[in-house]
Amino acid sequence: RSSWLLLAPLLTPPVPVITAPPCSLCPEGAHRFQWIRNLVPEFGISSSHVKVLSSPAEFYELLKVQIKTAKQRVVMASLYLGTGLLEQELVDCLEETLEKSLQAKGSSNLRVSILLDYTRGSRGRKNSRTMLIPLLQRFPEQVRVSLFHTPNLRGLLKLLIPERFNETIGLQHIKVYLFDDNVILSGANLSDLYFTNRQDRYVLLQDSPEIADFFTELVDAIGDVSLQLQRDDTVQMMEGMVHPYQGDKMAYCEIANRRVMEVITSARTRQELLHAKTFHSSQQGSSLLSQQGSQASGALKPEPDTWIYPLIQMKPFGIQIDEMVTETLLTEAERDARIYLTTGYFNLTQAYMDLILGTRAEYRILLASPEVNGFFGAKGVAGAIPAAYVYIEHQFYSEVCYLQQQERVQLQEYSRAGWTFHAKGLWLYLAGSDLPCLTLIGSPNFGYRSVHRDLEAQVAIVTENKALQQQLHQEQEQLYLCSGVVSSSTFEQPNRYVKLWVKLVTPLIKNFF
Repeated sequence: RSSWLLLAPLLTPPVPVITAPPCSLCPEGAHRFQWIRNLVPEFGISSSHVKVLSSPAEFYELLKVQIKTAKQRVVMASLYLGTGLLEQELVDCLEETLEKSLQAKGSSNLRVSILLDYTRGSRGRKNSRTMLIPLLQRFPEQVRVSLFHTPNLRGLLKLLIPERFNETIGLQHIKVYLFDDNVILSGANLSDLYFTNRQDRYVLLQDSPEIADFFTELVDAIGDVSLQLQRDDTVQMMEGMVHPYQGDKMAYCEIANRRVMEVITSARTRQELLHAKTFHSSQQGSSLLSQQGSQASGALKPEPDTWIYPLIQMKPFGIQIDEMVTETLLTEAERDARIYLTTGYFNLTQAYMDLILGTRAEYRILLASPEVNGFFGAKGVAGAIPAAYVYIEHQFYSEVCYLQQQERVQLQEYSRAGWTFHAKGLWLYLAGSDLPCLTLIGSPNFGYRSVHRDLEAQVAIVTENKALQQQLHQEQEQLYLCSGVVSSSTFEQPNRYVKLWVKLVTPLIKNFF
């Protein structure tokens, strides 16, 4: 009887059923997490192909270098593209690369696919769309810009909710930046703040064609059910596709589910065929023979010591894989294991909170102090959002104290002058280990929006390699070094005062931010 079985109802029928509980697998090292491959494709790579970045500037410079050197494909999925000088420089890099590609061959093989959110990307007169239209006009055969529109924003709701507020209903929130066979996974958007002084996380997977193919297919699938930006700034659906807010909602969601699940299941099938020949053979003898065969043939490809599992969450389409895997990891973490969990917006789902408070592992939860919250200083109602997060944090801390769990569950607040905080993810340290063997990195914030409203993707990186584990450990330490431990006195500070109306409204609106 394993607790993961309780989570089975979260899956929709197209998702494969887990056939073996985690506890029945090898209890040592990374292999205890191989149950994840019963849900999603498993990509085995060498740890030498994984690089952890630490700063926004490093992320920005890498984006430019990768764009300039791309030969076959550039695929970028983000919430939006900003409109400042740094963002324009990125667009200019794309234009130069496309131009060079045309000059070199006459007809270019380079394809650029950009996926953004419709509501966020259409905000204001100058927006993501106006930034990208020149590329569409100049390179119509090579550039595709898809704008995802949630099917939940329709009818009177769409008519009545004003700009900015309409973004609360649901968004395209995935952040993947892909150049030929190199993939950058992050929680960062394509905006100047994320290139300068908004702290996030970034991992580069180099020379990983199978992972790049998977995310290309995933972005294509979402792009196919999204509105296509035209050269005259209009949008239209692909021929024969159900419209997200004018067409039948159920039919649209069924098509979207089918397209995304096809990507997941076909990649999973491909990887299983690969496993049958290599390191995941069910017969040890044949695995040994294959290793000997590769050595005899002079193959230089190193044996995988790191595994990448893409975790997709698209509740509007009935896909809840990331939610299931995250809940299972929290459920199965044994006594004396340590979990470091960080989110820019502390608003955990009730299920995640219950698991944190009711399980055995130690937790160190890092969140933004009010001054480094992305909404700090915003105009109008949005300016009260940091106070709402303080209220949610205080309620959770009070519950921790009530259950006398202060030693096991510790809250820490990130604080850094002149910066905002947007990092999200999880690091898992097994009992007795000083280094993490698993991390989650990507777009989810572990909140209601991430689970129920938005399109999200992250990866679980599982590694046996000590050098990569050290990289991940240093990443975690660097983030937590800029933090202070939350205590009861934290909420007595003047900047933690929460107005009565905010306390009254927060329970009603907490599922929208």
